[in-house]
Amino acid sequence: MVRYRGPRLKIIKRFGDLPGLTRKVVLKKQNKYGKETNDQNLSKASAYKIRLNEKQKLRYNYGVTELQLLRYVKEARRRKGLTGFLLMQLLEMRLDNIIFRLGLAPTIPAARQLVNHGHVLINKKRVNIPSFQCRPNDSISFSTKPKTITLIKSNLNQGDNSTSKDNISTSHLEFDPKSLTGEIKNLIQRKDLKFKINDMLVIEYYSRLS
Repeated sequence: MVRYRGPRLKIIKRFGDLPGLTRKVVLKKQNKYGKETNDQNLSKASAYKIRLNEKQKLRYNYGVTELQLLRYVKEARRRKGLTGFLLMQLLEMRLDNIIFRLGLAPTIPAARQLVNHGHVLINKKRVNIPSFQCRPNDSISFSTKPKTITLIKSNLNQGDNSTSKDNISTSHLEFDPKSLTGEIKNLIQRKDLKFKINDMLVIEYYSRLS
């Protein structure tokens, strides 16, 4: 399955707030008594549908394909620890997500484009693979081209004025806005995850298929 490139508003109407996909927020519908309603709750969802929806939210937020997500699940199962959290850790430590978390791009797709165009350096080496797995002590810097510097500074200023700034977790990251350099201090921990999702339902979804 290819990466989703359709209308983003349609996706967040269906699954709710996905900070990695878009900054747009859809106002929830209200009934005649002024209480919020959720179209997904109007019909009783099966256990399979609930797991499927959690998996889809994960896919759309991080912008990964079905095949990529399956590979991450298999890798998480091979490692010691809670499989659900290890899956989230693998997704969070992707280079495109790190760029987003630092506020250097408004969304993960925008961060992916920044990486694809060769603007990002890891340990002073150009990396143009968005799925690159960052590790503790990795340093992040950028091309010295004027267009790149202007773009990064513009994104930083937008992030400072954005209402979505709370979605950016930087406790495991360090960034110097003056030199435009960053560092991965350690692997992200459970308490630092800002994207709320039941990761175990995703693992259960793939367990049924294996």
